[in-house]
Amino acid sequence: MKLFLRSLGFLAATLPCFGATKVATLHPILADLARQVGGANVEVVEILKPGADVHHFEPAPKDLAEMRGAKLLLASGKGLESFLDKLRDSLGAGVKLVEVGAKIPSIPFVEHEHHHEGKEEEHEDHHHGSEDPHWWHSAENMKRAARIVADELSAVDPANAAAYAAGAKAASKRFGELKSWAQKEIAKIDRKSRQLVTAHAAFGYFCKEYGFEPLSVLSIGRSDDSSSKHIAETIEEIREHGIKAIFPEDQANPKVLAEIARSTGVKIGEPLIADGTAKVAHTFETMLAHNVRAIVAALAPAPVK
Repeated sequence: MKLFLRSLGFLAATLPCFGATKVATLHPILADLARQVGGANVEVVEILKPGADVHHFEPAPKDLAEMRGAKLLLASGKGLESFLDKLRDSLGAGVKLVEVGAKIPSIPFVEHEHHHEGKEEEHEDHHHGSEDPHWWHSAENMKRAARIVADELSAVDPANAAAYAAGAKAASKRFGELKSWAQKEIAKIDRKSRQLVTAHAAFGYFCKEYGFEPLSVLSIGRSDDSSSKHIAETIEEIREHGIKAIFPEDQANPKVLAEIARSTGVKIGEPLIADGTAKVAHTFETMLAHNVRAIVAALAPAPVK
């Protein structure tokens, strides 16, 4: 009987209540965040679902129909969703589009700079512009996002403002605990080995938060375009700095990294979750835990037996 009552209590706390505020989201991590902050007071509709490619997604008419009745539409922002201006024109007057990342400090998107023969070469992604849009790789940014979502929910549903503030506080505590765990795990990696070589420049915020030097082979999106000169320079840098591993990503073609691995003998690590949309990891907690474990497994020295 006690187990049954506890189960009822859990369901009551997580299921949307009658008259719940409808929130639509354009990223699975935002959907999970809205549920954590809003609890039973929100009904979350995921427009971009786990498994989708955030870099190539555009809302279809059926998606607009799903948004109908929503008070908020949460987007990641920072130029990630190139369709937002067009979408604003299609939304009804009652739907507020919130770019959560707009109020979160940006880091510039600069693919790794190569310095050879006094020349500096930068590769810029023309789809996203100068800001790195992958802000959700940082626990501190997720704390900021929780407060932003709580404020926006309170604005459309002031009667439940205290509950939203409490939800944001609880979510922030969980994010802080996860950051502490990640720091302890990453401490197993020698500082000289904290170089994160990936296909795409999607881990800038992660690298800043945990003290890695990022090196990307391609651009920031899903294109596999990279000049032979850029790849050759990357190979030279891997050899020069004794980099231990390179990491593919869950939704990207690994063929360029495979070519680099063959040329350098460097090992290929487990694929990282770059965009937080993987079916197996589409919340901040599951994404960060997966990535930290994969990076530590590849870069930390083997335990002494």
